[in-house]
Amino acid sequence: MHHPAASVIRNVRVSDATAVDIRIADGLITSVEPATPPAPSMEAGDTGLEIDGRGMLALPGLVNTHAHVDKSWWGLPWQSYGGEGGTDGRIRHERARRAELGIPSVSTTARVLEQFVRHGTTAIRTHVDVDLGVAQRGIEAVREAVAAYDGSLQVQIVAFPQDGVLRRPGVIDLLDEAAVAGAEFIGGLDPATIDRDPVGQLDALFRVAAERGVGIDLHLHDPAELGAFQIELIIERTQRSGLAGRVNLAHGFALAQVGASQRRDLLQAMAALDITMTTVAPLRLPQLPLHELDAAGVRFGFGTDGIRDLWSPYGTGDLLGIAWQYARASSLVRDEDLRRVVDIATAASTPFVGLPAGGLVRGSRADLMLVDAENPMDALVRTPERELVVGNGRVLFQR
Repeated sequence: MHHPAASVIRNVRVSDATAVDIRIADGLITSVEPATPPAPSMEAGDTGLEIDGRGMLALPGLVNTHAHVDKSWWGLPWQSYGGEGGTDGRIRHERARRAELGIPSVSTTARVLEQFVRHGTTAIRTHVDVDLGVAQRGIEAVREAVAAYDGSLQVQIVAFPQDGVLRRPGVIDLLDEAAVAGAEFIGGLDPATIDRDPVGQLDALFRVAAERGVGIDLHLHDPAELGAFQIELIIERTQRSGLAGRVNLAHGFALAQVGASQRRDLLQAMAALDITMTTVAPLRLPQLPLHELDAAGVRFGFGTDGIRDLWSPYGTGDLLGIAWQYARASSLVRDEDLRRVVDIATAASTPFVGLPAGGLVRGSRADLMLVDAENPMDALVRTPERELVVGNGRVLFQR
């Protein structure tokens, strides 16, 4: 997969009407300076392509903090929704049909990555199923598909026990193997309602994470008081295991469902240990409250979840669309809030994928996209097509 390097992207706007040139070398932004006369659209310079941005808006690359790139039927004929509802029902249906759809495989993952990239995503934290049926095959397939991007796409892996941890003997050993083999995180799933042993599941996960020096990224769908109880257990174990800054709660709907004072106490305790959150902004549930999370200092990111998979036919791979959904469902309308949502979808979330704080500034990794939009707020509310996507200084997509 050939991705040519870019040396300069001329005549773009970063946040206002001022035109600038963004110069790039060795995958980094070397300068952002007043624009000079544009070159032809794609002209080969001595060190890479010189690209005319035609006055478009440049935004940092999108950071997808919660994906499942190992499982999708994107590119295959339409697959009708089947099986039972609920988390356990969807797990059973997926287990019954995944093999016939080639899940997991390099080709499956490659199709998902292509959709993410064409929509402007340049960095991903992805959960990859590890279970008694596939063992480490899913992780191996994802690594092979990612390798085709030759470092221009930043991807970190969560070894994810989609079928439960304790209820399937041997799964905790598979998570341990994945951590030893290089997975950056191990995952968990609804310790109370899936394993019916929240203390047992969490103790097992935290033991492996502490022993192997990896993080934990745990799916928690359980609602209200049941969810809040498990968040308290996670807070206690994060402190006890010395894993501050290495634990993430995915979904965490319970935080939006308990009372304001209980939520404030939980958020303060999470912030003290830098326990982060990720959301896919589900429309049927209350959104995580932007202002309360920011006030407490709890970092959070957006994710696409699975797209076109055996759980749901929905999803396009457009993380900006998820940010739009979050903002709209949260009734965010003021410029400062819309800008903040764009920031969370882009530069503010690079630490979620093992990169330093990003942005379109000198010294940052050259991850960016161009859109035909007036400003970041306009880009969010209209989600225009991505015209150009650059990852680590290389052109990954051009419309």
